[in-house]
Amino acid sequence: MVDLKTPGPLEPIELFYFAYRAFTSHPDRILAERGLGRVHHRLLYFVGRNPGIAVNALRETLGVSKQAMNTPLRQLVEMGLIDASTAAHDRRVKQLSLSADGAELERQLTETQVKLLTEVFAANDEAAAEGWRAVMRALSTRMQY
Repeated sequence: MVDLKTPGPLEPIELFYFAYRAFTSHPDRILAERGLGRVHHRLLYFVGRNPGIAVNALRETLGVSKQAMNTPLRQLVEMGLIDASTAAHDRRVKQLSLSADGAELERQLTETQVKLLTEVFAANDEAAAEGWRAVMRALSTRMQY
């Protein structure tokens, strides 16, 4: 069990930190074996969910700069995990898709997280799960730059 040091109004911060650590620990180990990190995971995940996504659309989805995305995306392309092709409608647009190896890696990473969430949701009632979803939705709309 996690030993919370800050009961009261700061407790949700610690809970969120420890939950995120649990959520990312197994994928982090899989990624580390390939010399990759969480940013690579995010790229693989969103390209996998949006085959043919344009580089700029992916950047906007993730809310990152071109500079922040350039190196990890280039690494994934060079490793053969993401395929980049020129869009038929506009030669200036690069579209991204997962290669077979990239799809398999993304499946492994996401599978560990789906399993964890499935177990946690099964151990709690539907009201708790829906409350969690409501909090996550509310948090996701409050981007602060």
